[in-house]
Amino acid sequence: MAVFDLDNTLASTAHRQHFLEGKPRDWAGFFAAAPADPPLADGVELCRESGTDCDVVYLTGRPERCRRDTLAWLAAHDLPEGPVHMRRDRDFRPARQTKLEVLRRLARDREIRFLVDDDELVCDAAEEAGFTVVRARWAASSEALKDAQEKDGRT
Repeated sequence: MAVFDLDNTLASTAHRQHFLEGKPRDWAGFFAAAPADPPLADGVELCRESGTDCDVVYLTGRPERCRRDTLAWLAAHDLPEGPVHMRRDRDFRPARQTKLEVLRRLARDREIRFLVDDDELVCDAAEEAGFTVVRARWAASSEALKDAQEKDGRT
């Protein structure tokens, strides 16, 4: 299987970064704006290509309450069907912990060909655990998002 992150891997979050720049961060606004995310061509192309010869699985730090919007976004952009693993609504651990936990669980039953993610700390942790990683470096980097991913455990 090929495992894909969503935010800044398949979907550009640039238009909603401003919600994370203030104190306190506006998480409700940040996630409410996700359905308007434009697709990232490099990530979408890799995901579609991967779906021709392996199963695609989505692994996101988005909270479970965003599931309906997330599934609608994936369908609207004609991405391969596959299970979507999301963070529990009140789980604020860093993404490098939550995603590695899911990767290990998935790897018990199936081979993971690779993980595609933009979060360097997630990528480092996955590589250290023995997973093959494709670093999604095709989206504009956001310090506010990096800080939020590590310190707030929200995406």
